[in-house]
Amino acid sequence: MTCCSFVVLAIIVALACIDCACVHAYKATHYSPTQQVQYLPVSPYGYVGPQPGKSQLFQIVNEWKYLDFEYPTYGQRQKAIANREFIAENNLPLGVDFYKDRIFITTPRWKDGVPASFGYLPYPPKEQSPPIRPYPNWESHGDPYNPDCTKLISVYRTQIDDCNRLWLIDSGIVNATVSLSQVCPPKIVAYDLRTDQAVVHYQFPADQVKQDSLHSNIVVDVHKDRCDDAHAYVTDVWRFGIVVYSLRKNRSWRVTNYNFSPDPVASDFNVFGLNFQWLDGVFGMSLSKAKTPEEERVVYFHPMASFKEFVVSNSLLKDESLWPAKAQDFAKYFIAVGERGVNGQSSTSAIDRNGVMFFTQVHRDDVGCWDTKKPYDAANLHRFLEAEGNSTLIQFPNDLKVDNEPTQSVWVISNRLPVYLYSQLNYEEINFRILKANANDLVQGTVCDPRSYVHPQQHLVPEYLYH
Repeated sequence: MTCCSFVVLAIIVALACIDCACVHAYKATHYSPTQQVQYLPVSPYGYVGPQPGKSQLFQIVNEWKYLDFEYPTYGQRQKAIANREFIAENNLPLGVDFYKDRIFITTPRWKDGVPASFGYLPYPPKEQSPPIRPYPNWESHGDPYNPDCTKLISVYRTQIDDCNRLWLIDSGIVNATVSLSQVCPPKIVAYDLRTDQAVVHYQFPADQVKQDSLHSNIVVDVHKDRCDDAHAYVTDVWRFGIVVYSLRKNRSWRVTNYNFSPDPVASDFNVFGLNFQWLDGVFGMSLSKAKTPEEERVVYFHPMASFKEFVVSNSLLKDESLWPAKAQDFAKYFIAVGERGVNGQSSTSAIDRNGVMFFTQVHRDDVGCWDTKKPYDAANLHRFLEAEGNSTLIQFPNDLKVDNEPTQSVWVISNRLPVYLYSQLNYEEINFRILKANANDLVQGTVCDPRSYVHPQQHLVPEYLYH
């Protein structure tokens, strides 16, 4: 080794030590939640990272024992903690999305002490457990005890469309797990991600919000060549409806169907040693792809408490004249396409450009896939982590997205939600993760691979859905 090599090596070591010291100094200022006496053992081994000899289809992007937020100053953060405006253990990540160099994350105000319900993280990550930066800024987030309904109150999930816009559904509900309070009407807000300016702000009319409604998921139906003609579909998981919003009309209407209701058989959950019942109705939605603005698409959907997948033409949802006047006449056009089997409950789903649907498996701590050109049955459904033999990487996958990048990735957020709701998270363990995987690599060699053989006479979706 030359003298120059020793000098370079010394510099690298010194820089590494400085970086390590800075990270520890920064983390020393982070709030550590008060430890409880007893924890529910989520895994007998605690956090289990990547295992030698096992392929890792999903990469861990970020992970946390507990969440933190990036305040303008250290003093403001300490004041928020002292005033209990920020209670670290009450914050839980729910929704995830990705655009270019930012990961978006939602933190609904399920409990007190959530300072902002929507934020972002830089990508590629610079640290394992970064603090969340409120989006678009701190000023855009309202106070749940003195609500300004023009601001963000409790954001559940988001959708980034093909027109560089991020859409979100703000439930307007705080303390949903303790004493539910609808402090503001539900609203849709959309931001232009090139400027970070709000371009849509729409509150739902009172007659479209039922008692105990919870609007928790959103997908956007739009073509990049007709950005002004977007439709947003928002699920009401507790009152079993879909609210359709037309950007061009700046108006919304509520769609109902009996297939939006939960299945009692699928309402019993046994997760992490906890038994609970969720009567959650229509929840997950995903859209088939369209090459032109005129091409009709289908909307796949499922209740959370269900083992089945359903489908309906987007033309029915977008036709305001049908709802509610002709709801009974068109009820038969919401049809089941197949079943995922016992313990096949799913929260969210998304479809990539190749027509492959990816979906969460909350009861199985897994992610599944299906090539939408094939029948929806056990022979054509695949679960990734079950095949890998890694049962601890994802623990309660709550949200899933497929991004719009040239090479698409699947993004998953894992958050141990039932433990947060019904027991006590152990803040000495990793509780929350954001993971990603290359969409093409995920399905390669599986039954979900579009390149695998499909009988030319197989038709999954009846022809009438396209007419």
